[in-house]
Amino acid sequence: MMLGFLLARDGHHVTVLEKHKDFFRDFRGDTIHPSTLQLMHEFGLLGAFLALPHQQITGLSIAIGGHSIPMADFSQLPTQAKFIALMPQWDFLDFLAAQATKLPTFRLLMEHEATSLIEDHNHRVTGVHVNTPSGSVDIPATLVVGCDGRHSISRASGRLPVQETGVPIDILWFRLSRGEGDPGNALGNINYGNFLILIDRGDYFQCGFLIAKGSFTSHIQPAGLPAFRNSLTHLVPFLGAKDSNGKARVDEITDWSQLKLLSIQVNRLTRWHRPGLLCIGDAAHAMSPIGGIGINLAIQDAVAAARILSPTLSTGIVTELTLGHIQDRRELPTRITQAFQITVHYFLNKTLGNPAPIKPPLLLRLLSPHPFFRHTLARFIGMGIRPEHIESH
Repeated sequence: MMLGFLLARDGHHVTVLEKHKDFFRDFRGDTIHPSTLQLMHEFGLLGAFLALPHQQITGLSIAIGGHSIPMADFSQLPTQAKFIALMPQWDFLDFLAAQATKLPTFRLLMEHEATSLIEDHNHRVTGVHVNTPSGSVDIPATLVVGCDGRHSISRASGRLPVQETGVPIDILWFRLSRGEGDPGNALGNINYGNFLILIDRGDYFQCGFLIAKGSFTSHIQPAGLPAFRNSLTHLVPFLGAKDSNGKARVDEITDWSQLKLLSIQVNRLTRWHRPGLLCIGDAAHAMSPIGGIGINLAIQDAVAAARILSPTLSTGIVTELTLGHIQDRRELPTRITQAFQITVHYFLNKTLGNPAPIKPPLLLRLLSPHPFFRHTLARFIGMGIRPEHIESH
């Protein structure tokens, strides 16, 4: 959506395909980081964007063994908005779609699912085969850009090589109601072999419970819902506090269907392109939810791609050299971010399943009090490596 919006602003004809009838999907990436908010400012749309319902996070902390450790302070970032905005991704997409559809060269087709690529006799990609409510159609294109996520049809159909990184954890997403006096902790609570993320979404918490990969069906479900609820209250006691009706927050979980299992992947294409095809975002590099960085890294890809593609699209010929330039521009930030996430996975994997109480690591206790550490981590999480700008060249 971002790439289409940017290219249409430059006068290029763009068609964006969405296989669903709307953008409503729960537990998608809902963290809009300062780097993305800065882009909205550069568009002149930040005020209108922030008029949408959202919450703001100005700093991040983590509770380890019951001790709250400040981790990131966004107040010193060189950006217009010095916070993370929490907003449902469907609201973000609807906002971008509303802006893009004002442009005469932008076209958004809902309920249009790209199923495979069209190739010419030289194996150049020239369009996509699409399923629609009215039947199958072919849509030709000078360039096909795969933005279709970690289970990308475009990269599979394009036979682009994927380098997988083993990930030892999965995450269960669910909701619990939130009271006015509840603490909020966006980075999480770690103790007794468990890790629970609580993201303040106003009247509810978006909860992420990290588990060993594959353990949901092999251990957690067989142990039963009461055991699962007990593990939550053991880690975060206020979730088990009874209200005036004798109900605890965790009692809201009455069926396994309320939990959504996300199988965490970290991988990247060794080659993001071939003639007529480019992959960006999770289609090029699937990210872990650690840090909520994935959506913002994908948007940075889109901005770089638009800037590099726009001059060549005017000629009607997009060369492999141009597509390679986009990968060269965005591969280093991807590699560094994934390396960070893999390091965090290693720490979490050592913690998960060990029922003993833990203490914050000594290094973290030494670094956390220093503003330099908190500002540096905020810059990495909030802006990323090599942030892109609309005016960049």
